[in-house]
Amino acid sequence: MLQTMKVSLTDNQKQKLEIQHDKARDGRIRDRIKAVLLTSEGWKTAMISQALRIHETTVLRHIKDYTLSAKLSPENGGSLSYLTLVQTQTLIEHLTEYTYHHTHQIVHYVITYFNVKYTVPGMNKWLHHNGFSYKMPKNLPHKFDETKQPISSAAYEAIKTSCRKDESILFVDVVHLTRTTKVSHGWVRTGHDK
Repeated sequence: MLQTMKVSLTDNQKQKLEIQHDKARDGRIRDRIKAVLLTSEGWKTAMISQALRIHETTVLRHIKDYTLSAKLSPENGGSLSYLTLVQTQTLIEHLTEYTYHHTHQIVHYVITYFNVKYTVPGMNKWLHHNGFSYKMPKNLPHKFDETKQPISSAAYEAIKTSCRKDESILFVDVVHLTRTTKVSHGWVRTGHDK
């Protein structure tokens, strides 16, 4: 049988833990808080492990972590980035300026310019962590430029006067500019439009 640990909490500490339990979204954090609270209420570790559906040694570890360092959150937040801070900033600036359609293209860019190898899933996580999302850029309609209109009209009039009466003037670009642009998906900074 495993040893039982005692935890004594003040009413203020219990209230803070209850509030933290209500706000926590991570079930692992809630389980740690419940283990500490139930231990302070006199529950045995076997009863807590059965109620929380976790192993008794896990309950003991949660209680020990709390009594030694007031730890309530797991420390498995992922690994450190392979890129330095300067490389990360450079890559973020590059990706903000240029839109890549596939993650493997970004992986290739990082290998080429930084000599750092990421997997495609690893780069996906890096992109999301650094504020990028995979979405379709906005298709902005063409804006009328008044300064170019007289130049275009003058060129058209010159062509008209140089043609014979039996010749036709054909306009090749008959599709509106918003219809000719083909927008595809790509990695774009979250909250920004491209």
